[in-house]
Amino acid sequence: VAQELVGLLKNYLLVGGMPEVAVNFGMRGDLKEARSIQESILQAYENDFSKHAPIEQLPRIRMVWQSITGQLAKENSKYIYSVLRKGARAKDFELAIEWLKDAGLIHKVTRVSKSAWPIDAYAIWADFKIYLHDCGLLGAMAQLPPAIVLDDHRLFTEFKGVMAEQYALQQLVSQGIRLYYWRPENADAEVDFLLPIHGKIIPLEVKSSDNVRSRSLSVYAKSYNPIVCLRTSLMPYRHQQWMENIPLYGLSGWLRKEQE
Repeated sequence: VAQELVGLLKNYLLVGGMPEVAVNFGMRGDLKEARSIQESILQAYENDFSKHAPIEQLPRIRMVWQSITGQLAKENSKYIYSVLRKGARAKDFELAIEWLKDAGLIHKVTRVSKSAWPIDAYAIWADFKIYLHDCGLLGAMAQLPPAIVLDDHRLFTEFKGVMAEQYALQQLVSQGIRLYYWRPENADAEVDFLLPIHGKIIPLEVKSSDNVRSRSLSVYAKSYNPIVCLRTSLMPYRHQQWMENIPLYGLSGWLRKEQE
């Protein structure tokens, strides 16, 4: 059963949730055809920018949009303006980023330097990551060959495992959770997502199936002693004294139960 669920998860990573793509794949099961539809959707988005976006922001919106995969693929996926243009600053692109966010095309995940309430008091608003709104479109935008996603090992080594992070993000935001990530000022540690749920701040790391050492999560646990630490990977459910491993395909179910 677990292998079947992993197989379905991989198909979802490739196909995503855009209705036209999902319906077509459900009828035909053709990943090549699904990718063709995804590429058409991405092109339609870019065409629509000129119809709906403010004219003065249009070049910047396109630059931000086209930089998403490159920003995520960096060793440090914090959004860097100078990648867009030499000498670029926040004020040059913040309106473009907010336009894409308000249009529902991207998600911003803000960094916090300390995990404590009120969490916004410790948010570093200038530091954030940008994810797309759909994992299938992200794979198409990155021109990621399906074989990479279908291979357990390469799923997490090629493109920095961003597809799994993107999937986890979608499960989280679908539950209405406002996301942050944690990186302290003077430590070489970073936790992918912090989940404020019912008065708790739950740390979540997205890890590979063959590399589940969670050094950053361990640093976080020692610093804040949370009620629960979460790791999600392709491995089956596992409970340790200080951490729970939730399989990626079971993450949304765990979240629904936690929200009840």
